[in-house]
Amino acid sequence: MVTLKSPKEIEKIYVSNQIVAEILSILESEVRPGVDTLYLNDLSERLALERKAIPAFKGYRGFPYSICASVNNVVVHGFPSQKPLCEGDILSLDFGVVVDGYYGDAAITVGVGKVSDSSRRLARVTKESLYKGIEKAVPGGRLSDISHAVQSHVEAAGFSVVRKFVGHGIGSKLHEEPQIPNFGEPGMGVGLKAGMTFAIEPMVNEKGYDVEILEDGWTAVTKDGCLSAHFEHTIAIMENGPVILSEIDRG
Repeated sequence: MVTLKSPKEIEKIYVSNQIVAEILSILESEVRPGVDTLYLNDLSERLALERKAIPAFKGYRGFPYSICASVNNVVVHGFPSQKPLCEGDILSLDFGVVVDGYYGDAAITVGVGKVSDSSRRLARVTKESLYKGIEKAVPGGRLSDISHAVQSHVEAAGFSVVRKFVGHGIGSKLHEEPQIPNFGEPGMGVGLKAGMTFAIEPMVNEKGYDVEILEDGWTAVTKDGCLSAHFEHTIAIMENGPVILSEIDRG
């Protein structure tokens, strides 16, 4: 069942997401050749605790880190490591916190130093597809309108959307109903209403959409070894349309 959030609850989700957005922005500024993702993980944890927020991923279903750090052909749930990032890599950072019982969750894909035009295009199209999906999160629409908008934009650019992983509702739990695929025909699924809060997160592969899980039980990689990108925002559906809660409010 999809739970509608009160204005007070949406405000709490907003507070958590503003912390997520701020910390992701700081992490992005630290990404450069030679930096390792375990450093970024430890930094994210310290920054969260300084803001009296609890990292949401650490310990979640046994996940051992505070960020998911997914490099190149890693789609999602990559483990941070001491391996230095290299010039030309792309890095997806997925991060969440919980504050006062409510969750924030967002993801970005960052180029490491100078990246190829094709890598930059993959990241750009993935980010664009996220906003295309968000535009369809309006009262009176259907859940699959979001999914279809993402898929249409991605496939028109010659890329593929991952089927195995999906977006989700969010609120007092990190993952709530409904699941939000990044593919599908429009006009299907749950009717969209004001008060719904979603984490929409396209995962887009350079070529085929098939993925496989490594022996650690978490790390998902493209089956063909090609690149993957990931962007995510937490949004609230309001009477007049979607509001992105995980974009930094510049005032």
